[in-house]
Amino acid sequence: MHRIAGSVALLLAGCVPMAQEQAPVPPETVATAVADSISSPVKDENPGQFDWRQNFPGWYAAVTPYRIIGSGRTGIYYVGTEGLGIYFIPTSAGHILIDGGMPGEGQYVADAIRKLGFDPKDVKILLNSHAHLDHSGGLAELKALTGAQMIASEGDRSALEGGFYLGSEEDSSMKAPPVKVDRTIADGETLTLGDVTLTAHITPGHSRGCTSWTMPVEQGGKTYQALFFCSATVAANRLIGPPQYEGIVDDYRKTFAVTRDWKPDVFLTNHPEFAGMAAKREKQKAGDPLAFVDHTGFPAMMVKLEQAFEAALQKQTLKHNAIMEQ
Repeated sequence: MHRIAGSVALLLAGCVPMAQEQAPVPPETVATAVADSISSPVKDENPGQFDWRQNFPGWYAAVTPYRIIGSGRTGIYYVGTEGLGIYFIPTSAGHILIDGGMPGEGQYVADAIRKLGFDPKDVKILLNSHAHLDHSGGLAELKALTGAQMIASEGDRSALEGGFYLGSEEDSSMKAPPVKVDRTIADGETLTLGDVTLTAHITPGHSRGCTSWTMPVEQGGKTYQALFFCSATVAANRLIGPPQYEGIVDDYRKTFAVTRDWKPDVFLTNHPEFAGMAAKREKQKAGDPLAFVDHTGFPAMMVKLEQAFEAALQKQTLKHNAIMEQ
C-alpha cells in the first residue's frame, strides 16, 4: 500500500490507489484512515506542491484497453489507468465517454480509444461522475481533442467550470482545468445517442452533484443492466464544522437509501479496485465471457460504505465537539 502523504491526497482519493493486481482495500478501512487525517489542515501540506504522480502512481499507470461486456463492436470498454476507471461506450451515432482521469491524461484516453479501433473524434458526449480532480482533470483536454458536448449535473457544474473542489476552493493542489458544461442533466433523465440510452441517477454526498449512470447492454443474446456508480466514500469530506457543502449528511443518507435495492448485473466504479475489476479481468482473459457479471458485489459494497459513513460522522462529531469545548 502506498504511503498517504497527508489529507490533501486523501481528499480526492476516496480509496487507497493500487495496482489492479492487488486485492482491494475494504472501504471501511480506507474511510477510517481518511477520517484520522481530517485534523491535519490542507494548508499545512503546501498546496499546489503535492506530487500526485509520485504518491498515486496507479492513477498514471497504463492499462491495455479492453471490452468489459458487449457483442461485436458494441458494449462497454475500459480506457482508464490502473487506478482510475474511465469508460467508453460506442454507439451507432458516435460515442460516449465517462470521466477523464487526471489533468494531462486526455491524450492517453484518446490513444486508448484508437487502440480499440475507434476514432476519438467520433466521441459526441462527455460525462462526468463527479467534479474531483482525479475524474474531471482530463475532461477539458478531451473536449478539445474530440469536440464533444460536456454533460453533467447542475450540482457539479460550478466546480467543473471553475476547476475547483467544492468547499476547498482555495486549495490550489486540488485544481483541475476548467471545462464548460454544455448541458445539465437531472435525476432520472435519459440520454440517448444512436442505439444506446443511459439514465442519470443523482447520488450526492461524495460530491454535491455525484452522478451514477445505468444502461442495458447485450451479450450472447441476453440483456444485462450495467451501473456506473459515482461514489459514496467520505474520503476527507467535512461532514460538520463546517460541512464541505450544506446538506452533505442528508445527501449521503439519501444516496444510501436510494441505492439500497439496486442490484445491477454489472457494476463499474471510477476507482476499479472497489469493483474488484482486476480479478474480473483476469477471469475474462482466462476465458470467462461473463466475468464482470456480479449480482452481489454492489449491495455488499454499499453496506460497507454506509457503515463507514456513519463511523466517520460519529468520529468527526466527537472531534468537533471536543474542539468547541476547548
